[in-house]
Amino acid sequence: MYGDPATVRKILTELGDTWAVVGLSANQRRAAYGVAEVLQRYGKRIVPVHPKAETVHGEKGYASLSEVPFEIDVVDVFVNSDLAGGIADEAVAVGAKAVWFQLGVVDEEAWHRTRAAGLDMVMDRCPAIEIPRLG
Repeated sequence: MYGDPATVRKILTELGDTWAVVGLSANQRRAAYGVAEVLQRYGKRIVPVHPKAETVHGEKGYASLSEVPFEIDVVDVFVNSDLAGGIADEAVAVGAKAVWFQLGVVDEEAWHRTRAAGLDMVMDRCPAIEIPRLG
């Protein structure tokens, strides 16, 4: 329900290649690190967003979405579900085109708010799993 194939394909192929990865740090043991690496391999520009604002995979990090000084196409969210809705609201505020909640991240109220604001959204899915399936 929260990741129909048409929306997944649209986000991965049509909405732009600048992906803010919220929760991405230099910690190689975290899922965000590996997913960001896969996104880069498929031509996406990743933007690390984490309170530490670390450079990851050669890309400068920012402490919040509002600090990113250029347009963000997709906000990929690696935070727990309790915090994810606030990140979705920030994505709307900064003018992102889509929000992607990672596996296990679900907030139905955020889904409805984000969709009502005109953004595409996927929840409880992983782009590193989905993008190779596109062929």
